[in-house]
Amino acid sequence: MAAFTVRLSDETAAKLDQLAGKVDRSRSYVAAQAIEDYVAREEWQLAEIEAGLGEADRGEFASEQELADVVAKYVKPSLDR
Repeated sequence: MAAFTVRLSDETAAKLDQLAGKVDRSRSYVAAQAIEDYVAREEWQLAEIEAGLGEADRGEFASEQELADVVAKYVKPSLDR
């Protein structure tokens, strides 16, 4: 297991201590968990971006109808029309 030093503002360190106390864990545990969560999220997001760029490079785009279908799921028609 690797160990390293991280510098935080006094305000962030105090908030970290408060969170650690609330979950009955050490400051190190909470910080390590936060870093692990961040790394996992960033890895996922970058993999999705790379996959999307690969699809774009291959010319794999949604049709106008496919795009309209997705938008229709989330946008309600205006009642003013």
